[in-house]
Amino acid sequence: MPDSMPNERGNLVRIVEEALRSAITSGEVPVGGKLPSESEMTQRYGVSRTVVREAVSSLRLRGLVEARQGAGVFVISTSAAPEPQVIFRIEDPTRLSQVIEFLELRIAIEVEAASLAATRRSPAQAEAVRECWQAIERAMTWGKPSVDADFKFHLAIADATNNPHFRRLLENMGLDAIPRAAMSSDDGQTKIRDIGSAPAAPADYLRKIQDEHLSIADAVAAGDAAGARAAMRLHLEGSRDRYRDLLRRSR
Repeated sequence: MPDSMPNERGNLVRIVEEALRSAITSGEVPVGGKLPSESEMTQRYGVSRTVVREAVSSLRLRGLVEARQGAGVFVISTSAAPEPQVIFRIEDPTRLSQVIEFLELRIAIEVEAASLAATRRSPAQAEAVRECWQAIERAMTWGKPSVDADFKFHLAIADATNNPHFRRLLENMGLDAIPRAAMSSDDGQTKIRDIGSAPAAPADYLRKIQDEHLSIADAVAAGDAAGARAAMRLHLEGSRDRYRDLLRRSR
């Protein structure tokens, strides 16, 4: 079912996370066992794929499960790591000031990450960034939500730094790293009325940020640290400035 309100989505994530954690700690899904597929969990718990993905991401952060490419998500421990002392979340996505603060944090982190990615990436990592860009492109072409693909693009940049802390920090943020994820339901419908007054139509805006993604991917592939840094800064500061404009309009 679609998530009706941002705070409700957070509650649903916690419910699914606790259900999965219980299945793991009770031995229902033992170490080495595989969690149900996304589609199975959406049906079992009556939630959206976004909720399932965030719940699984939280379990990954706690060291209970790991995702294996093309195989699924497997249990690796029945003992969760201590709850992180700092959890990065947008507490109330309807408050544009909090979205702006979150983007400011991302600018401080991801601009430098893009530079490091360009310097350190392997050919395979550069290709992974490009494949994530293509996944966004396909979602846009088919008229599908692109939030998950967008998040994976930024995770691929983090991976290309070859510093695991960048990925861990982004995973800690979860889909809140992509503001429109918190502001939209799974069908892409905006929940905040002011977004509809943005200067650009949603499709035009998505095309703009996708072009920015391409500039980042090209700079990373070319090993252009300064170019990657500048492209990521343009991308994130552009998003921040858009929400600043919306905040001014709402006042």
